[in-house]
Parts: sequence; structure tokens; C-alpha cells
Amino acid sequence: MDPAKIPYNRTGLPGSILDIAYAAGVEIDHACGGVCACSTCHVIVKEGLKSCNESTDDEQDMLDEARGLTTESRLGCQCVPNGTQDLVVEIPAWSRNMVKEGH
Repeated sequence: MDPAKIPYNRTGLPGSILDIAYAAGVEIDHACGGVCACSTCHVIVKEGLKSCNESTDDEQDMLDEARGLTTESRLGCQCVPNGTQDLVVEIPAWSRNMVKEGH
């Protein structure tokens, strides 16, 4: 990915996990359009979380609605890595849109 082309799809905050995923062809459901108004883009950052921006109160409020919340949970539309570390991100099975993905 070319950082100079951020935002890739204007999906969530510029350079967010959601934005980067879409640029790479990885769909993450986001019912609200990536504006931090739902929890459908809930992801778990397994590695590299320290390289990401701090979550806001609004993000934390939305995360309270997410299933399977962990200490590494973030909203894909709000979590912006700074590029200093590789990330390993899990998209929880219950967050996947089976209608869009097929199965």
C-alpha cells in the first residue's frame, strides 16, 4: 500500500484499519459507513496495537455494544496504525457479513 494515497476509500478515518483493509480487498462490515456510529467493524488487534492511535470515548461507547470484546478490541474505522509496527488483526466470525461474503 502506498501511504501517499491514504485515504484509500474514504472508509473510516484516513489510514484506519478499515480503510487499509478495503484497499487490500479485505471486506470488513461497517453498517454505519465508518463514522463510529455502530460496532459492526469490531476487530481484535492481536499484534501491533501500541502503534495505533488511542481510542476515543465515542469509540469506547460503541465498543461496549460489540460481541466478544477484548482488551485488544478496536473499531476498524477508528483504529489508525502509524506504520512503525506490523499489525495482526482478527476479524471475529460474528462480525462477518455472511450475506455479502457468501459463506
